[in-house]
Amino acid sequence: MWKDILRPSEISDRAHHLADPLGRILAKTRIPPNAVTILGFLLIIVVAWVLSEGHFFIGGFLVLIVSCSDFIDGAMARAMGKATRFGALLDSSLDRYSEAALLFGLFWFYAHEQATTQMILIFATIVGSLIVSYVRARAEGLGLDAEVGIMRRTLRIITLSLGLILSPIEPALLVILWILAISTNLTALYRLFHVWRVSIKEPPQTRGKRE
Repeated sequence: MWKDILRPSEISDRAHHLADPLGRILAKTRIPPNAVTILGFLLIIVVAWVLSEGHFFIGGFLVLIVSCSDFIDGAMARAMGKATRFGALLDSSLDRYSEAALLFGLFWFYAHEQATTQMILIFATIVGSLIVSYVRARAEGLGLDAEVGIMRRTLRIITLSLGLILSPIEPALLVILWILAISTNLTALYRLFHVWRVSIKEPPQTRGKRE
């Protein structure tokens, strides 16, 4: 039971499948998928500015809408036969920047409000999100699978959007920030534990060296 709970959710995979029909339609425009990836990132910067100005309710909807480009660019690349390793790397890299930008927009607002608790929670969420991604990437580089834990990027974005949309109801956004701060770091720690548990079963000569 716990294994099923801690495995990644199917939300991201289903979203990618739902984006395929739209990707096939947009592929006819011949717009390069990487251009869509970059455009989505630039729009996220605009949304981050909206959040920094305190417009959380509308910002929550914008986060959901703009984040759809994360699925559309990949669907377009598959439909056009232009899925490349660089495109995947660019998409993943800008995903990290996008998430950090959104959280920094919130951080900027709360810094002006001198809301120390919210600032600490946002910082903890940024760190946890980065470590979640890093542990998976580093583990895959060592030939290990670390795609475990519930708080993947898709779920983090949905959770953040929900908190922003519910922000007029006190203290909904604060509760969501607590959830994000705790769950992202727990996911990162669980991934580390998972990799440790897998790696100790390997013969000593196959273990990767530290950087």
